[in-house]
Amino acid sequence: MRLVFAGTPDVALPSLDALLGSRHEVVAVVTRPDAPAGRGRRLAPSPVAERAVAAGVEVLKPARPRDPDFLERLAELAPDCCPVVAYGALVPRAALDIPRHGWVNLHFSLLPAWRGAAPVQHAVLAGDEVTGASTFLLEEGLDTGPVFGLVTEAVRPTDTSGDLLGRLAVSGAGLLAATLDAIEDGAAAPTPQPAEGVSLAPKLTVEDARLDWSQPAFAVDRRARACTPAPGPWTTFRGERLRLGPVRPQPDAPALAPGELVVDRAGARVGTATVPVLLGEVQPAGKRLMGAADWARGVRPEPGERLG
Repeated sequence: MRLVFAGTPDVALPSLDALLGSRHEVVAVVTRPDAPAGRGRRLAPSPVAERAVAAGVEVLKPARPRDPDFLERLAELAPDCCPVVAYGALVPRAALDIPRHGWVNLHFSLLPAWRGAAPVQHAVLAGDEVTGASTFLLEEGLDTGPVFGLVTEAVRPTDTSGDLLGRLAVSGAGLLAATLDAIEDGAAAPTPQPAEGVSLAPKLTVEDARLDWSQPAFAVDRRARACTPAPGPWTTFRGERLRLGPVRPQPDAPALAPGELVVDRAGARVGTATVPVLLGEVQPAGKRLMGAADWARGVRPEPGERLG
């Protein structure tokens, strides 16, 4: 089939690579416009745009996918199907109607669970033990289309969202390629999503990533892992924001008051509503990422001094 692939961040690259190496022909890529990146905040192309250019594939960067020039070019390309992975913009009906087999979305959840922009983060936050990826026919509704196939993935106790998304990007790429093969062969039979089990996964904000030390240790642990690497868990110390990495509950450690910071030979520990958690890495405002114990020894917390 002739394909126009839509995607933007790194997580879409395994799927693009799989399709470039498949029996199908990727005739163009659609991605978000160049955006500021790095310390200099200079405009830079998306990872998908860079990979497509390296592969000699045409790149389309519409400001909005309803722009007439984009729709005209998409129609000229005459794709049979448009696979999409984390494109980052809603696809309007005028674009959905162009390919004869529609747009096939790879979504990183077991639909109808966690429809929305941040399915992996919400799966970690909720403490799901199993998640997965789904391919489905894109509709104008939010991740509501009929499902072609699923792959499952166990959520490990120490998984961050970044860890889990990395594995799903690879297994999902295989699912997407197999789905397109089945569509071309006439063997695909999408199934409507059940009405039961629907949950939503809106994008997590910076405020969502603030750790609440009055919560039990398991909840602090889940929030820290769900928000790693983005938007990044954080707290405050002496009125300044302190970015954190994942934490680890310490069920055998002496009890501490919620937010109380102690540093000793075991490391830097913080109290919660239940057991303390061990901090991993921290990044004070304007400084580099460093080990939490080194940071804590440097700031010399007073007895009873607290984070948050």
